Amino acid sequence: MRGGSNNAYLLVPILLISLLLSAAVIRGPSLVSSSGLGSAVIVAAPLIFATYALMSSAVAGRGTVDLAVGPLLAFINVSLVKLNGLDVISSPLAVFAVALGIGVIYQVLFALVIIYVRVQPIIVALSGFLALSGINRVILPRPGGTAPDWMGSWGIGNSVFSPILLMLALATGGWLLFTATTFYRHLRLMGYDERSAYSTGVRINLVRIGAHIISGIFVGLGAICYTALISSGDPTQGTTLSLTAVTAVVLGGVSLGGGRGGVTGALLGAVNLFLIGYVLSTFNFGTTQAFVTQLCYGVILVLSLVLTLLVPIIGRYLNFISPFAAFMFLGCIVVGIMLDVGTSDSLSTVAASAPAAAAPAAPAAAVPPAIASAPGAGHLLTRYLLLPPDDGGSGVSLVFSPLQKIVFGIAAFCLIAAVSARVMVVEAMSRRFGPFLYVVVGVLILLLLFAIADQSRAWSLFSVVARQP
Repeated sequence: MRGGSNNAYLLVPILLISLLLSAAVIRGPSLVSSSGLGSAVIVAAPLIFATYALMSSAVAGRGTVDLAVGPLLAFINVSLVKLNGLDVISSPLAVFAVALGIGVIYQVLFALVIIYVRVQPIIVALSGFLALSGINRVILPRPGGTAPDWMGSWGIGNSVFSPILLMLALATGGWLLFTATTFYRHLRLMGYDERSAYSTGVRINLVRIGAHIISGIFVGLGAICYTALISSGDPTQGTTLSLTAVTAVVLGGVSLGGGRGGVTGALLGAVNLFLIGYVLSTFNFGTTQAFVTQLCYGVILVLSLVLTLLVPIIGRYLNFISPFAAFMFLGCIVVGIMLDVGTSDSLSTVAASAPAAAAPAAPAAAVPPAIASAPGAGHLLTRYLLLPPDDGGSGVSLVFSPLQKIVFGIAAFCLIAAVSARVMVVEAMSRRFGPFLYVVVGVLILLLLFAIADQSRAWSLFSVVARQP
């Protein structure tokens, strides 16, 4: 139970991502395709890695918010492009070595200044932010240059399965494996209370340097993704990326004070920020498009900070709700919407291609022969188990396909099972009934009364029928 309550901060980004993804799919149906999802992965990857980098340093404590993560990513980007133009590096191994090496070296210097010079991390971060922003302009005064040739195919985004997705999966899986180590436990303990961690024998200086090394690796991977995305160098995007990554970290529930955070919240926060930009791009705000996007980022940042302060209070009343169960339930709903949006055009085309006279009225549970025999209908029905809506009658009816019924049924079962298990655990550890249990018991009593009333009515009707000759 305590694990679920400690992860209550994930409920906000989970709810937000379900709403934003539904809106993005409805506003931009092209997202539900192999090329659409592939392009989304390519575009969101630099922001996700920048958020991972901020998360790993923020968990270390001392309010370590590395605002230089954006300029550092841009510095690696322009350095790769410049070195490629000088024919110094071109192979994938050399590019990865340079990108990861620059990121790790900068973060180690960052950690050493904090540890031995004893300067506040925010001062070091601002200094790095300003210095790298100027150095980027010196290396590449304006956007331009060319990336290595092999990076061009990485940034096309015409398929979901790409090297960028593999990098994201390996980085996320690597952090999840890292959470099972003693080093991670020491890192979280140091983030919560550095003095207590030191008194228990934790080598806090070594742990802090290790956290910054991980952050440097994430920044290097993000720079490679960004270079593959634009296939050139751009020294101007560092500022925007830093502010967006900080917003994503806060939205993902990572504590800027240290001790709490992980790739799950960071990933949800980064994807939420990407979806906000995607949804806003479907509206036409004219010349104020960029300003409206930044305004939304700022508002979300403020609201996220407020919700972060309210999480301990809200968690007392929502500790029976599992974030995983909420994710599964809302995820099933969003997947159903994506399937409906992604196949509505194909189903309409198949239905329109069939002769109108050859489509007899049929119940919703059966497939009309005209549609079943139309070209492409067999593949569509086999792949998605879709059934056309009942066109018979003038009324409007809501018809679900077998796949959607299965998805919603599984989601409802998971939700009921999770809520029931949470309630049983909470009430077993409580000395008195909570308000939620009173509501559940009241609903069960009402259902029992309705069942008794229906049964009495049925017996009365049976008695009347039995008396008749």
